[in-house]
Amino acid sequence: MPVAMTGERIPTLWAGKKRCRSASVGNHDSPSAGIDVALINNMPDSALEDTEMQFFELLDAASGDIPVRVKLYSLPNVPRGDRGQEHLTSFYSDINDLLSSRFDGVVITGTEPRQPNLQDEPYWPIFTDVLDWAERNTTSTVLSCLAAHASVLHSDGIQRHPLDDKQFGVFDYKKVSDHALTSRSAELVRFPHSRWNEVREDALTSCGYTVLTSSTEAGVDSFVKKKGRSLFVHFQGHPEYGAQTLLKEYRRDVKRFLRRERETYPSMPRGYFDAEATKLLATFQESTLSDPREDYLTAFPDSIIVGAVQNTWHSSAICVYRNWLQYVLSKKSDASTFPVMARIGRTRSTLTNNGIG
Repeated sequence: MPVAMTGERIPTLWAGKKRCRSASVGNHDSPSAGIDVALINNMPDSALEDTEMQFFELLDAASGDIPVRVKLYSLPNVPRGDRGQEHLTSFYSDINDLLSSRFDGVVITGTEPRQPNLQDEPYWPIFTDVLDWAERNTTSTVLSCLAAHASVLHSDGIQRHPLDDKQFGVFDYKKVSDHALTSRSAELVRFPHSRWNEVREDALTSCGYTVLTSSTEAGVDSFVKKKGRSLFVHFQGHPEYGAQTLLKEYRRDVKRFLRRERETYPSMPRGYFDAEATKLLATFQESTLSDPREDYLTAFPDSIIVGAVQNTWHSSAICVYRNWLQYVLSKKSDASTFPVMARIGRTRSTLTNNGIG
């Protein structure tokens, strides 16, 4: 069932590639009405529209026969250029609308960190308001990468730790806990990661988090904890990434090196390129190291490689998001039956008091 957009206008990329329709927010107390999801997209301008498409396509693939309506938001004070701000103005709702609303689920993306301490980011105060809102006004909250780090820092004081090199590539993770979100998934799942920091398993478990998937090579992938009325689902990685996303990020990092905006040449994403692509990229790297210049980027072999990269994590991503949507719907069903049972109880009590029972 196609995902529906809640709002006056549908973003151009989504409208062009999917038969997406506009819809109003449904009845939060009626499971048959489907699920209302707020997508808080905080990604930088260069990835803003791609991230919309990634989540829309993933939710669309995972939804099955569950109606899903999505409304777009973004945190204020995330650095934006003119084009990014224009896109937000055209298609996104004001964050104050979110804070005065209730949603069945919310998905919060990360963004590129600018400060070593997340609490020094300009959007930190409103981010914490959104996290507090989610605890009270959603059934479940999904947090991606930096958003996951912000969540555990805010609620439990868990600090993230810088890595010696970027955790970059597609990694194998083992399912280490039985949970509704890992139901029907393989024992080993693959997910992309792209981060300079990590939160560690011992710190998480000591604060009551349940780790769902982890790797001896790449650490924790996903973990959960109930906060208020909402199940917080944290991903250090990016199940939503498209097949070419890591290639685009690698090219961006190479460009930064050639422009001398970073001191070291970036490491290639692991578990992602085949042997031929790795050889081409290594040759390009050797040719640029002695005299980095931005005009070398015209010879970057992305046009040759793009057809070879594959989304090897797609089935795992669909599985975990299908489980998430079904979890949200089941909790919505449980909540909708409670008023009915309460009314039945009151009716029986009245009949008994009137001598009928």
